[in-house]
Amino acid sequence: MPNTKLVLVSHHLCPYVQRAAITLAEKGALFEIRYVDLSAKPDWFLAISPLGKVPLLIVRENDGVESVLFESAAICEYLEETQPGPRLHPADPLARARHRGWMEFGSSILSDLWGFETAKDEETYEAKRKALTDKFARVETELKDGPFFSGEAFSLVDAVFAPIFRYFEVFDTITPTGVFDGLRRVAAWRAELALRQSVRDAVTHDYADRLKIFLVNHDAWLLKRAA
Repeated sequence: MPNTKLVLVSHHLCPYVQRAAITLAEKGALFEIRYVDLSAKPDWFLAISPLGKVPLLIVRENDGVESVLFESAAICEYLEETQPGPRLHPADPLARARHRGWMEFGSSILSDLWGFETAKDEETYEAKRKALTDKFARVETELKDGPFFSGEAFSLVDAVFAPIFRYFEVFDTITPTGVFDGLRRVAAWRAELALRQSVRDAVTHDYADRLKIFLVNHDAWLLKRAA
């Protein structure tokens, strides 16, 4: 669909948006990006976002007809099916289904990560830290020789986990979390993804500053722990 115009509706910190941005870049797709303030959602955004969330992908055909896709998994699957460039899902149906399962596992990590970064007391912080550590330990058993999730080829699973690891690039500058201690394969995977151009370009240059402001605004225990 080379003549289709794509507009990604985004928020600067949203990891789900980053999945879509990474997928678009890996596919070599041309797209525009439009940022919204989720604390003051504009009317045009609420009119087209069924859940009031990002990402959205506006798909504009040559005849002017527009369709809006929501939910990052649906957007990434659409891009995989319609855009040229390298395949980001395995060809084998069983392997593809397993990849989709691990993408959902990544979403479950993001749920724990939200609790971790917004924890206001030590007890909640430690509970969420343990949940993250346990889940990444499970990922460690799944990884092989790398450099990516399933070997040499970058996949949608990598697009899901790269924004998760990005959080820790910022957290690590504040205080050690210990989440990846002893996880050699996860650490190597994390380092490889951080070097990927599509991953680096999925956020603006001030991402770290914005995330630190978010932590301050949420009275995060992570900051108190570092004090």
